[in-house]
Amino acid sequence: MNRIFNISEALCIGLHAMVYLAKHYPESKPVKHLATKVNASEAHLSKVCQSLQKAGLLASERGPKGGYKLAKPPYQITLLDIFETLNGKIVEHFCLYPKPVCKGEDCILGDLIKDVTVLIKNYLANTTLEDVKQVF
Repeated sequence: MNRIFNISEALCIGLHAMVYLAKHYPESKPVKHLATKVNASEAHLSKVCQSLQKAGLLASERGPKGGYKLAKPPYQITLLDIFETLNGKIVEHFCLYPKPVCKGEDCILGDLIKDVTVLIKNYLANTTLEDVKQVF
């Protein structure tokens, strides 16, 4: 399927898992339960959760009622925090090509790539899990 905006499966899983956990904050949820809710394999979700835990966005709890929970309240975690943890920093590189063909003076698409990148980054930076937890 061709999409104009494409994100990694790991980021998609991470965003949805974090939003689900925000809805149930401060409870922890087992990986198996989370995997069902975000339609992901337990193995892939576990790897994503480990990255989010290492970044200080998730905390893990051991035991029969263990699992993962948000390490901070939902209003303190932005979508940009999650994005940059799982995908790296958003680089404000305004060309579709890794090695630009043109001289950078004009672009076939004008300022579209730049404008969309800035718009997305600003949205992610200004949107917290608290703002979107109603999705679940």
